[in-house]
Parts: sequence; structure tokens; C-alpha cells
Amino acid sequence: MEPPPEALRQAIAEAALTDPGAHLYGPVLGLPDLRAEVAAQWSASYGGRISAQQVAITQGCNQAFCAAMATLAGDGDEVILPTPWYFNHKMWLDMAGIRAVPLPTGDSLVPEIRNAAQLITERTRAIILVTPNNPAGVEYPAALIADFMALCRRHGIALILDETYRDFHSGTGAPHDLFADPDWADTLIQLYSFSKAYRLTGHRVGAMVAHEDRLAEVEKFLDTVAICPNQLGQRAALWGMRNLGQWLAGERAEILERRAAIEAGFATLEGWRLLGAGAYFAYAAHPFAIPSDALARNLVAGAGVLLLPGTMFQPETDPGARRQLRIAFANIDRDGIARLFQRLAAFRP
Repeated sequence: MEPPPEALRQAIAEAALTDPGAHLYGPVLGLPDLRAEVAAQWSASYGGRISAQQVAITQGCNQAFCAAMATLAGDGDEVILPTPWYFNHKMWLDMAGIRAVPLPTGDSLVPEIRNAAQLITERTRAIILVTPNNPAGVEYPAALIADFMALCRRHGIALILDETYRDFHSGTGAPHDLFADPDWADTLIQLYSFSKAYRLTGHRVGAMVAHEDRLAEVEKFLDTVAICPNQLGQRAALWGMRNLGQWLAGERAEILERRAAIEAGFATLEGWRLLGAGAYFAYAAHPFAIPSDALARNLVAGAGVLLLPGTMFQPETDPGARRQLRIAFANIDRDGIARLFQRLAAFRP
């Protein structure tokens, strides 16, 4: 990962030198100005009404997920998780004693409503969607997201929508219209990360948008874990939101160009099959007769390629995981992507 752009680094340095509050405890749910900025920009971009009191700032998006789950489920409860899943979500559920119920997505990598509905039981507390997806890269259609919202509402469970990569969505306009529903907060919990948008990965700044009553419970969790979000990181995120719109548009354009290069490259690889690509990741099926975890190790030694096996994103019993791999391409340029495909084409296990 690259550091933030120079102008943002200067803003961080200025805050560190001149703002005493940047070094002190702050509000548990985050800086009021940052919460208000998220509420205003989200209301405008999604065509809905979000108040600052419905926004919490967290120590990264992973903490937002953990905090949300602490208010929803406990030992023995169930959460439906489409596969391939984001492994940190699965790990936290395991640690909390919450059963992750796999929702297979097949080769489309897009979950289906009827399959999800069949998995709901009296112990189900939430369905989790990540779009654009990690690890698969796919973008869920707005109509599908709306259908999941309706399904969750009918069953009185939460829809957790992780939009960490929303800034790099390939479509124009809002990726969904859930916030246009005046009653969105009775079901929806949205998660977000500033890390990818402004290269603030080391500063750990995320956000949760949810009902005020839920955030009152989230506050208790956050206060016992970190007391308050990173102060310099919050100031950096606020400055970025107010000043880096054009720069972020350029970052998005570059990511989409890299995605196009990935798609073109896979078209030249014999036996490989690209299942999904978008935002930061590509998800593919390999043609070799060895499982993906062994192949991933062999690729490091034999081709100088580091990627992750599908076994990290699927249940152990899922045979598809042995044939699948995730490639993170956001940190390599088009020349690097070209070298990647040259190495994959020449590789023999």
C-alpha cells in the first residue's frame, strides 16, 4: 500500500502539531464533525436521510463489524454468510460462539434470495453482504440488495451491508437505494472504511451507520475496547472527505483500469476461469490437479506470485475452495499485471 497523498499527510502533520485534541481522548462514537460529514455526504449520495446521530466512527471497519455483532448475536446464535466469505468476519463469529451459516453462491458469486430464505431459523440474527465483494470482487445489483433488505425485515433480523469498497464501484450513481426508505434503520446496518479511499490503512478509521438505539449499545462495546477512535486518523478522514473528491475520482478510475487489465489478462490464460473481478480483488478457478492451498505455496516459490487460496474463504467441506484463488490487484499497475499473467502462463506445478 502507498501512503496518503502528500496534501493529506501535510494535514495530518498540521493537526499533530497544532491541534491539542488530536492527542487526547475524544467522544467514543467519534468526532462530531466527521459524523456530521458522513451523514451529509451519505444522505446526498444515497438519496436518503441520515443524521449524525446515526453515524459512529470506529477503529477501522473490522471493529465496526465486531461492534455490530456484539449488539446482535451471542453464543449459539446464527448469522448467514455468503461464500466465499471475508475471513475476518468468519473468524470473529467463531470467536464469539456465533454459528456462521454458509450461503453458497456458485460460479456467479452472487447470493440468491430463495437460498438465503431457506437458511433462516429461529436462531438467525443477521445476513451479511459485502459489496463490492471481498474476496470475490463482484458488485451486487441494487435490486438484489433491496430484496435482501425486504427478506431481513420480514423475518425481524438485521441486514449488515459492508461497503468498504463503495468508492471503487464501477457503476454511476448510488449502488443501492436502501437509505431512501424512511424506515431503513429498523433493519439496515451499513459498514464503511476510510482506509481504502484515502490510504489510511495504518490509521484505522471506519464507520457504522445504524439506528440511534443500536449505536447506544455499540458505544458500550467501543468504550471497553478502544475508548475512542484514532484522533489523527479521524481528522485525516474528515480532511479527505472535504478536500480529496477529485483525487479520489482519479483513484477510482485507476482501479477500474486495473480491473479491465485483469479481465483482459485472464482471457489469455489457458484453463483458468475468472469468476469475479472488481474494486481490489479478482477471484478465479485454476486448472491444476492440486488444491489451492498447495498451489498458492508453489506459486510463491515457482513463479514469484503471492495470492490467497480459496480454502481461506470457504468451509473446509466445500470442494470449490480447492480450485479457487483470490488475487489482490489494487497495488500493482498495468505493467505489474502484465507480468503477473506472464508468470501464470509460464507456471507449471
